Amino acid sequence: MAKIVSVEARTVRVPLGRPTAFAQRQVTGRDYCLVRLRTDDGVEGIGHCYAGHAGGKIVSLAVRELFAPLVRDRDTTATELLWKRMYQEALLHGRAGSVMRALSIIDIALWDRNARAAKLPLYKYLGAACEGTVPAYGSGGYYLDGKTPEMLGEEMASYVALGLGAVKMKVGRGDLRSEELRIAAARKAIGPDILLMLDANNAWSDVPTAQRYLERFAPYDPYWIEEPFGPDQIDNHAKLAALTHIPVATGEIEAGRWRFKELLEKNAAAILQTDAAVCGGISEFRKIAALADCHGVTMCPHWFHDLHIHLVASSANGQFVEFFPDAKVFNFRELIDRQLEVRGDGLVLPDGHGLGYRFDEKAIARFDSDNWS
Repeated sequence: MAKIVSVEARTVRVPLGRPTAFAQRQVTGRDYCLVRLRTDDGVEGIGHCYAGHAGGKIVSLAVRELFAPLVRDRDTTATELLWKRMYQEALLHGRAGSVMRALSIIDIALWDRNARAAKLPLYKYLGAACEGTVPAYGSGGYYLDGKTPEMLGEEMASYVALGLGAVKMKVGRGDLRSEELRIAAARKAIGPDILLMLDANNAWSDVPTAQRYLERFAPYDPYWIEEPFGPDQIDNHAKLAALTHIPVATGEIEAGRWRFKELLEKNAAAILQTDAAVCGGISEFRKIAALADCHGVTMCPHWFHDLHIHLVASSANGQFVEFFPDAKVFNFRELIDRQLEVRGDGLVLPDGHGLGYRFDEKAIARFDSDNWS
């Protein structure tokens, strides 16, 4: 039995080379919270999350002050027990948001450490549901100053050129006409057989407005409409799902199995985009995936393809990994020492132990960061 001897966190801010926008906001930089957990046998596990475009140190503070004292000197394989203790400690501070992200990344570090100790890739330690590669879609299509519909189409086509059979773009920032022009350009560029996902990032607040947009989008055969409303508007998601043939996808900033249970019971989502670095870690992701499987709903996790390739590959209902081919928008890629390989229409499963990568300390030193503590 190995015992946890230290849990350290730090916040790293990585600026974007060019301001990037989607439906409701603009981003100039991203904060990431990194965690490393060590045990008395010398094995280290890591965890990480996106901590927003400001205030990322809140997550690190929660790691250090709320949760690290609870897990030190504990058996690292007691993942369920440690999760319960951390969740109980979080009750007065937040069962979602920054506090749950802090809990999530400690849980991820525990599973990473245990898989490394077992000398297995994480997906095999969890129980592999597939071999070789995992299907992925190229994610992008953000709003940039001066970016024309034709340029958007070229971007989407570049993902297809990698071999991917599915792509995703942002929608919801413009009016009906401008959005249709963007989607039409994307569909023309990728052809009729490539799956085209649309991500609205909470663009609309009422069902009639969302329905008008989807009626204009429908001729371009979208595979899903993602986050049409704010996450708390579960009833609106359910109403829209009943009105359109376009599948509704959501859940990327939901936390805890109980919220996902409500989404599923209300038929508010045909696809769940559960993020293990948000929802409560790998322990909670597995519960949510099993619950979704009972409802015939697939798992297409949000962000962090390096992490989520393992969870899609170990879930019976895992469908797609969201893949960012470069660091222009999702710049976490700059902080780790290994990148995934594209083969065919998917990503090659890593053969390294645990997550299969580590933090690149030399790369981190280039950015604004606090110290490990």
